[in-house]
Amino acid sequence: MPTIIPTGRLAPTPSGLLHLGNARSFLLAWLWARAAGGRVVLRIEDIDRPRCRPHLRAHALEDLQWLGLDWDELAPDQSTRTEVYRAALQALIEKRLAYPCTCTRKDIEEASSAPHGDEGAIYPGTCRGKWRDAAQAEAETGREPAWRFLWQGPSVRFHDQVAGEVTVEPSKLGDFVLWRRDDLPSYQLAVTVDDAAQAVTQVLRGRDLLLSTARQLALYQALGLSAPMQWAHVPFIQDAQGRRMSKRDGDISIKALRDRGVDPRKAVGFLAWTAGLVDGVALRMPSQLAEGFDPANLSRDEFILTDAHLTELAR
Repeated sequence: MPTIIPTGRLAPTPSGLLHLGNARSFLLAWLWARAAGGRVVLRIEDIDRPRCRPHLRAHALEDLQWLGLDWDELAPDQSTRTEVYRAALQALIEKRLAYPCTCTRKDIEEASSAPHGDEGAIYPGTCRGKWRDAAQAEAETGREPAWRFLWQGPSVRFHDQVAGEVTVEPSKLGDFVLWRRDDLPSYQLAVTVDDAAQAVTQVLRGRDLLLSTARQLALYQALGLSAPMQWAHVPFIQDAQGRRMSKRDGDISIKALRDRGVDPRKAVGFLAWTAGLVDGVALRMPSQLAEGFDPANLSRDEFILTDAHLTELAR
């Protein structure tokens, strides 16, 4: 059997400046791969082209380098791989595991049988088996259809290094979008195809994407692809109101710290402290934190970021 090299990935989305929460996830993903003697792949996840900008891509690379995070492979940007994702969609269509859907968000919200999940209202299956193909769906409704995954079968089970054993029933999440009505691939499809193509074995990301792992594991199986073997979904950095950091809300960015002349070792030490890796804030390089790193030892609690933290960090 070929040797499996532990491979993690850093996957920034250039739709805004990277903030402390993004940086912490990237630091932890890097530490996990390096602690295992493995590789790191950098992938720019810019499939949502209307929201992503070239200058933000450049800032993301500069931010990662400033933090001391390197990589062994720069994968193609997702925006260059649309036809690869389209081929994966076609494979699912041919297996009758994808179907056209003309439902709007409002249609789904108003469906009497649509409870809410991690991504909003759960799709009730309105278009399952309704259309022969996309052309018929558009001709009869006047709407360009999206494509959804026909998700059925047994529960999806996986072990998460932070959350423990996870079991997900397909019916609790519903058939999810594979291809959007604006002719762009979904996050679920693109990430699945890319992680398999880039031989990723470890995925560390935010807790909000825990259930996305179940969706992606279903896609790996449907497409006959090898899935990552290890998963870790980490808590957020939040403000005093319990709101997690967001690019859209203009929270403190890594670029702002760089522009103020903050020592990157101070930022790394602070992020390590917020994750429960060290007992106190001190100047640290990522390489000093890698030995013995285990995501199972990370804090399970959200970190509450105060104005005092920001003031101290920005000095």
